Parts: sequence; structure tokens; C-alpha cells
Amino acid sequence: MIAGDPDRPLRVPDPDGSEAAEVLRQGEMTVHGRIAGSSNATLLVTCALDGAELAAVYKPARGERPLWDFPSGLHRREVAAYELSAALGWGIVPRTVARTDGPYGPGSVQRLVPEDGQAHYFTLRENPRWHPALVTIAAFDVLANNADRKSGHVLLAEGQLWAIDNGLSFHTEEKLRTVIWDFCGEPLPAHLLADIERLSTKGVPGIFGDLLAPDEVEALGRRVEALVSQGCLPLPDEDREWPPYPWPLV
Repeated sequence: MIAGDPDRPLRVPDPDGSEAAEVLRQGEMTVHGRIAGSSNATLLVTCALDGAELAAVYKPARGERPLWDFPSGLHRREVAAYELSAALGWGIVPRTVARTDGPYGPGSVQRLVPEDGQAHYFTLRENPRWHPALVTIAAFDVLANNADRKSGHVLLAEGQLWAIDNGLSFHTEEKLRTVIWDFCGEPLPAHLLADIERLSTKGVPGIFGDLLAPDEVEALGRRVEALVSQGCLPLPDEDREWPPYPWPLV
């Protein structure tokens, strides 16, 4: 691990277990430095609690760059993205929690997945093995209304694909900007559609009310219902004022 006393080795908890969530939520946070290339403050940290430690990414609200089309509080949208992935049962966003007591104030804390920095969407799409996972991320971005799905925001680690950097999501207006258009117009696989239908039937979990504005929660519910009705990934809207892809692409 990044930090730790060699005379007292720290355990790495199961990343999908409840202990990992507590380590991220309650653990003592040590900041190791800023992650290069991020437009907002993105810090590499470790969280340690009761002999367990996890490497994580801390995004403090005070380090967010003001945007004309998104309100402040992007860290809460990062947490909402994890909760959406969890509610669907897809497990494509690393465990992410909100903290109010970080070294630089409130922010999101996301488990760092150990990727090698080589794979991203434009390399992964060349291998048909990853197409089902990429379709899942594409469907997720439609539901989250992700306005910034760059190629480098799709990671390969631990034998699966992960979707990170989800702060520019959940806007009430149509904002979908993504590099994942290779599967547009294709019917959703039955198992993904069943997951979305289940969420539509149950309704958006109450935790979203703590993370998003009421109209944003309502808009999420409408997108869930719309995708169930359409049953396929949408085509890019060529009539929009803004292009349907982010920049830079990677």
C-alpha cells in the first residue's frame, strides 16, 4: 500500500464489502498528492481504520472549478453515480462515499482501482470481449445523463471495466456527451433492460434526495422510464447546439 507502518501491516478490505465503505467513510485520511491532468482538485489519499487501509481518490468541493452549466457540488454527483450503479446492480462505479470531514472539507472519496494507465475506451472497443461491459456503461451514461464520458474515464482493472469521473452528470437538461456511440441504436440486452425496469418499478432510491436537487431526481426517474420504453441505446442528437461528444476525447 501507499502508506503504513511496516511493523504493523494494514489489511486491505474486500472492496465490495461493508468494511470498505466504513474505511472510506470513517478512516483517517492521508493526502499523498494531486492526480495530474484533472481540471478539478483530485487528490490521491489513503483511508485507514482499525487496521484496514484503502487507497482512494478524494475530490473536495472547494477544489471544483466553477461551471456555467452545472451548479457547485460535483462531488455529490460522483456519489450519486455510485448509488445509481448499485441500485441497478451493475457494479461499474468504484465504491464512492461522501465525507464532510476531509482535510480540505466536504468531498467525495472513491476507492482507487489499480489500473495500469494503458487501457481506455478506444483500445478496449477493439476487443469484442469488452463489448457487453461497454454497452452497460453506455446505458448507465444515458440514465445518468453523463456530459463528460471521455475515453480515459473507462478503466480496466480487477478483470472488469470501471466508469469513473462521473461528476458532470444528472443535469435536468439533455447533456449526454460521450465517446461511446459505437452501440447506438442497438437493442439493450434483456438482462440490462430487466435491471432498468426493476428500478423503474421500485422508483429512484431515497438517498438520491440527499445528493441531487428534487428536479434532478425527477429527471432521473423520467430517463429511467424513457429507456425502458425505448428499449435501445439512443442515437446522437445531431440538432443540438453542442456536439454529442466531450473534448478532449481521451
